[in-house]
Amino acid sequence: MPLIGDDAPSFTARTTLGVVNFPDDYRGKWVVFFSHPGDFTPVCTTEFMRFAFMQQEFRKLNTELLGLSIDSNSSHIAWLEAIRDKIEYKGMKDVDIMFPVIEDLSMEIARRYGMIHPNARYSPEEILERFERSGGKFSLQEFSTETVRATFIIDPQAKIRAMLLYPFSTGRNMDEIKRLILALQKSDSEQVYTPEGWHPGDDVIVPNPTTWTDAKDRETDEDSGLKCSGWFLCMRKDRRR
Repeated sequence: MPLIGDDAPSFTARTTLGVVNFPDDYRGKWVVFFSHPGDFTPVCTTEFMRFAFMQQEFRKLNTELLGLSIDSNSSHIAWLEAIRDKIEYKGMKDVDIMFPVIEDLSMEIARRYGMIHPNARYSPEEILERFERSGGKFSLQEFSTETVRATFIIDPQAKIRAMLLYPFSTGRNMDEIKRLILALQKSDSEQVYTPEGWHPGDDVIVPNPTTWTDAKDRETDEDSGLKCSGWFLCMRKDRRR
């Protein structure tokens, strides 16, 4: 599995919107690259609908969405058609999924990104089938390491900047993914850090000084515009654009 700071592995793949050459087709853009356990799975359906609903919000952040599962393009298309024609969730309906979903039947891309647990014993379809046959009483804990919902935030230089892993049973939070991109973009553009729970408009953290002299000066400089609780924690107001 690639780690934060690594180059995102390259690939060419068929998708629901044609062939994708990654990262060449996305140079200069941020990418949310995410996997899902399988088509026609309930949690994934809600995630795809939310991603599609927020697609234009992500594009305003110069960010594109790219999905993947190990199912075929035909299966993807049938699933996306069912979402559009039959599913309503939190007021969203008639939702067209207009970001590419990768066909990865060989699992080559998924394995390259570590999206499939090396000790996996069951396919996503088998997990769902066993759960449904049990009447919902079958413990999903048995599959806690089988299939993961992996999300990679990739920057315009095709570097992996953040990674999120969720279990089979738990849906991702798209607002948090958007917040994470905003925070990374803020850090890149202004060379600052963002505190816990940061949102645009909140104070940002100024990186620590590199010398003892600078540390002492920082705490006593009343004209710096900084609010320091100590030399190692100084904040300033966000310069919203």
